[in-house]
Amino acid sequence: MKLIGMLDSPFVRRVALSMREWGMPFEHDALSVFRHYDDFKRINPIVKAPTLVLDDGQWLIDSTLILDHLEGLAASRGLRSLMPADFAARTQALRVIGLSLAACEKTMQIVYERHLRPEEKQHTPWLTRVSEQLQAAYQTLEAQVMAHPLVGTDTITQDGITAAVTLGFTRHMLGDTVPGFRLDDYPVLLAYSHKVEQRPAFLQTPVA
Repeated sequence: MKLIGMLDSPFVRRVALSMREWGMPFEHDALSVFRHYDDFKRINPIVKAPTLVLDDGQWLIDSTLILDHLEGLAASRGLRSLMPADFAARTQALRVIGLSLAACEKTMQIVYERHLRPEEKQHTPWLTRVSEQLQAAYQTLEAQVMAHPLVGTDTITQDGITAAVTLGFTRHMLGDTVPGFRLDDYPVLLAYSHKVEQRPAFLQTPVA
C-alpha cells in the first residue's frame, strides 16, 4: 500500500501512525496538494490527502474511511483493533475522535484564511467565529479526556492517536497566535501528547 500526502496534515498523519502502530508495511509518498498538484492529480484526480493506494491499484480517500478499511484489514490479519470493543468505551472514543477532528478542521480553516487569502480580503468576523469554535472544541476535548483518561503507555487506541495528532497539528500551525486561545490552557491534553509523541511510531512519523 502507498499513503499519499504530507505529514503536516493531521489526516495523513493519523493514518500513517495507525498503520505503524499496527505494524502494517506501507510506502509514503509525501506529495503536497499545493506544491505537487500535478503529480498528485496523476494518482488521484480529486487531489485530496490522504489518499491510500491499495495493493490492487484502487485508492481510498478521507482518513476516517481509510481507517475503517484498515480496521477490517487488521482484523483479517489477526491484529488488534484500535477501537474499543466495549460499547460504552467505543462511544467515548468516538466522542474524542469527533472533537479532535473538529479541532483539526478549525485549525485548518484559520491557517487557510491567514495564508491563502490576501490580508486585505481576510474576513475578521469569520476568523473570530472559527477561533471561538476552535477554543470550544479544545475545551470540550480537555474536559472529556479529564473525565475519561486516554491510554498510551503500553498500548494506544484511535482516540489517543487522533487527539495527540490534533494537538501537534495546532501547535505546529498556530501555536498561541490565535487571540484568546492558549495551548497551555489544556494541560491534560499537553501532557498526554508529550507522552505519546515518545512512542516509536510517533518518533518515526514527525508532524513535519
